[in-house]
Amino acid sequence: MYRCLQLAQLGCGHVAPNPMVGAVLVFDNRIIGEGYHAQCGKAHAEVNCINSVAEIDKILIEKSTLYVSLEPCVHFGKTPPCTNLILQHKIPKVVIGCADSFAKVNGRGIQQLKDNGVQVVYGVLENDCKALNKQFFTFNNKKRPYITLKWAQSKNGKIAGKSNERIFISNDITNRLIHKWRTQDAAIMVGTNTALNDNPLLTARLWQGKNPIRILLDKELNVPLKHHLFNTDAITIVFNTKKNGEENNIKYYRLTDFNLRTALNALHILQVQSILVEGGSKLLQSFIDDNLWDEIRIIENKELIMDDGLQAPILKNAHLAKKENYLTDSIYYYHPV
Repeated sequence: MYRCLQLAQLGCGHVAPNPMVGAVLVFDNRIIGEGYHAQCGKAHAEVNCINSVAEIDKILIEKSTLYVSLEPCVHFGKTPPCTNLILQHKIPKVVIGCADSFAKVNGRGIQQLKDNGVQVVYGVLENDCKALNKQFFTFNNKKRPYITLKWAQSKNGKIAGKSNERIFISNDITNRLIHKWRTQDAAIMVGTNTALNDNPLLTARLWQGKNPIRILLDKELNVPLKHHLFNTDAITIVFNTKKNGEENNIKYYRLTDFNLRTALNALHILQVQSILVEGGSKLLQSFIDDNLWDEIRIIENKELIMDDGLQAPILKNAHLAKKENYLTDSIYYYHPV
């Protein structure tokens, strides 16, 4: 199952809104096939695993055990059900990491295998398997995107200079890491003030991977079209109270009730599975105050002290899960209490 998890992670940034899944086929303590879900809409892990079996070993498939990190799908989507494939190849035993909470699966895959005589074991490394697909499970269970809040601050808790002047707080290493994070989320969000003051690109130009969808909360449509957010590097979704419509790569969505929850509900409908919020202090604090977050990442420059400037958001109901150090910077990872 650990090998399944290793394989599954190779699909990170490429399979959303599908989950990351790895599969391993074992005969007599020997791996004869392995695979993972590599791209949304393409073959699932079980298919790639079985297809990887060498011709000389194909006779062993019906005597082997299939390990898979997530319950096999039982419905027709962009690909056929994996349960059918397992039954077709007469695999006698399947070991599953965790059940799939997606409404069209949710135990039905396990039940179909059992009903057809397959020995099923599930719950192996269950917590690890669920953690791997935390974005997928949050999206399906809470009916909203997985929300990660991120900001950089000085040693004394300032995130910007006076008058919101832009100061580069994080170092080159953590800045590159931020761009890696951007490839791992479906979207990145900022508010009007950040867009106006910083004029950010919000792309993953310092890391290999696809750019996230850019989400702008701009109630009165105050951000000029000449700003970087509206270039052709990525799709930009603009939540506002003025208009609906699409212009090139910009998609406008009018919210009659302009708040975080209605925006998140709209993103769920749009199948945006996860967002990285890089907005200013006001937007970040709004997420914290409304208890709308799943993870917070704070980059602190241990050598920078700012006498004056904008105060960082105030944490509430958070516990420190992990800390990492990169030269002048420390990264603090928080989870909800």
